[in-house]
Amino acid sequence: MAKIRVLTVDDSALMRQVLATLLSKDPGIEVIGSAPDPFIAREKIKALNPDVLTLDVEMPKMDGLTFLEKLMKGHPMPVVMVSSLTEAGCQTTMRALELGAVDFITKPKIDLREGMEEVAQDLIFKVKAAAQAKVRNKGGDSGVGGKGIAPFLTSAMIKTTDTIIAIGSSTGGTEAVKDVLMALPPNTPPILITQHMPERFTKTWADRMNQLCRISVKEAEDGDSVLPGHALVAPGSYHMTLVRSGARYTVRINQDPPVNRHRPSVDVMFASVAQYAGTNAVGVILTGMGGDGAKEMLAMKQAGAFTIAQDEASCVVFGMPKEAIKLGGVDKVLPLAEIPAAIVAYVCKL
Repeated sequence: MAKIRVLTVDDSALMRQVLATLLSKDPGIEVIGSAPDPFIAREKIKALNPDVLTLDVEMPKMDGLTFLEKLMKGHPMPVVMVSSLTEAGCQTTMRALELGAVDFITKPKIDLREGMEEVAQDLIFKVKAAAQAKVRNKGGDSGVGGKGIAPFLTSAMIKTTDTIIAIGSSTGGTEAVKDVLMALPPNTPPILITQHMPERFTKTWADRMNQLCRISVKEAEDGDSVLPGHALVAPGSYHMTLVRSGARYTVRINQDPPVNRHRPSVDVMFASVAQYAGTNAVGVILTGMGGDGAKEMLAMKQAGAFTIAQDEASCVVFGMPKEAIKLGGVDKVLPLAEIPAAIVAYVCKL
């Protein structure tokens, strides 16, 4: 099998060296070059034609966002952003995902070389996921293949129900979830979201979704009520579970060990929804690498929930949906653009 050919772009010589060293530990990856700025990177991309690019968010001469935007218009390719954990870094990274970056890793704040060793597994995983990814068309449409997401759905038909909508995603999911949420009406039943993302970034992303959507979106806090017209996002580094007391739903946040390498884990959230919502639930699994969510989506279906998986053609990475389908846990397989309408149609029948 051919190795994944990676080009690293970072103004820090130390970071370029660390990235090359860590990536080269995997026998399936070859670092074919590096560049200290976007201008040199542009020439090396032309000469070397890498499979994946790692790109620093903050660089001199031309910032990472400007370069990414130009790259996606002129030479679309899988890009993994390298971001700081600062608030500004979070905002910039969210914008990079909107522009078409597949995923991101975060730089450690202290002891760069040792800190990067800790994220080596995550780095390799995300580069491999990026190599499999379909690069989204960002030429004005948010959907894959030039087809945008469905327009805003009417809110008139939705009845008040005890339904819980649970959405899980990973690689490519920040944009996929956004497309779903933006199409939903303001009186949509409560939504729980687990998107694989580090701490701080989940709040930045939730705040951004809250600005764009007609429903309210926030990063979940322990004990938050689960309410119609509201979406709760599992915080980075924490699992989120649904609990019920009488007629009242709330969420609990915990730092139990990672599941399927992830915390938050989609399986953890889906398992709680299967237990406490049962037939009053809709499960949605979107684009993502790996199999997180597949096992417990089957549990949701067996408990009577209605389950939806994103189809291969519209996924950035058809990993999580594929595994859920293979296990028999999916009622409907749909293009991303059709998922909001399917959710509304099902809720309206209840």
